[in-house]
Formats: sequence, C-alpha cells, structure tokens
Amino acid sequence: MAEVPSTHYVKSDDVYIAYQVFGEGSLDLIFVPGFVSNIEALWQSPNRSRFFRRLASFCRVIIFDKRGTGMSDRSSQIFTLEQRMHDVQSILNEVGSERAALFGISEGGPMSLLYAATYPERTSALVLYGAYAKRSWSTDYPFGWTEAKWNNVLDNIEHYWGTPQGISITMWAPSIASDPRAAEGLASYFRALRASSSAPPRCAIRSW
Repeated sequence: MAEVPSTHYVKSDDVYIAYQVFGEGSLDLIFVPGFVSNIEALWQSPNRSRFFRRLASFCRVIIFDKRGTGMSDRSSQIFTLEQRMHDVQSILNEVGSERAALFGISEGGPMSLLYAATYPERTSALVLYGAYAKRSWSTDYPFGWTEAKWNNVLDNIEHYWGTPQGISITMWAPSIASDPRAAEGLASYFRALRASSSAPPRCAIRSW
C-alpha cells in the first residue's frame, strides 16, 4: 500500500487549516473540496486515493479541508468565500507556491472562480467539476433546488447519514448509480467522516 501523505497545519486568521502536499512536477495544483471532506479518511477509499495519486503523477498536489470540516478547526459560523479564499492563499504561501491551478469541485467552484478573478497572477489554470452558481431555485435560476428538494435532501442527511440513502450517488455519479458496490463505497466514506467527527450530520447540513 502506498504511503499516505503527512497532514500539516497552517494558521489562517484565527483558525488552523489542515493540508497535505504530495507528488512532483512543474505544475502546482490545489484541490478545493466540496461541502465536506477529510484529507486523511479519503485515503481509505481506493477510488479517491487512485484519483489523487494519478494527479500526483504529473504535478504537485495540495489538498486541504475547508474551515469547519475534516481535520481543520471547527466553528459555529458560516464562513464567507473571502475567508475561504484567504485560507487557500495561506496554504499556497506556506508551501512556497507562487502560482497554482485550482481544481474546484461542487461548492468549491464559486470560491475558485473568485480566487482566480482576484489573484490572476497566482492562478495558472482553473478546473471546475460539478460546480454551480447557486443551489436554490429562483425564477431566474430554474436549475436550483426547490424548497421541497432541499427539505428532502437535508432530512436524508439527518436520518440516513452513512447509508446509500443519506447522500445519493446519483447526485455525483449517475452513470454508476446502479452499482451497489459504488453506492456502498460512497456511504462508507461518509461513515468514516462521521466516525472521525469530521462531518457528523449536523455539520454536513450546516456546510451545505
């Protein structure tokens, strides 16, 4: 089994942000997570670890847990995009990265866009996956979730976290939604987050 990268911490404002650095290459790439993550638990997932090791085959990869989740400091407040952007800046400064590609997934996308627009001189590329302008439906944004959809999703998180019903795989990977092993693999990852107290249901709900 390949060695798991060491976890380090950098202070950003009044919180400590957990991060890992691995791989080599002329390109620095910082992976901006979605609503919950745990940079140590992810290595227990064969699919996730394979994905990140593939990235590390051609660049230096920097991963982190955003404020309030994973191995980073907790807080009861909802953090702003500007605060999270400052966390990215603090990590890049700490590891000596002058320019980096940002890979923003899900809700990490809007912050990555803001960072790239604010610091173009420090952004070499921008990759967005499963990102969105906002989550809630409105007359000028019919792609968002209705209140009924939100209530259903948050209720499932609260009552079925750590099971295939808690966070449906169809939300991220509909092409493999019919594979029970894939569904259980996702559920197992979320159970690992809860077991490590990095994303209990209440934390997951607040993060969304």
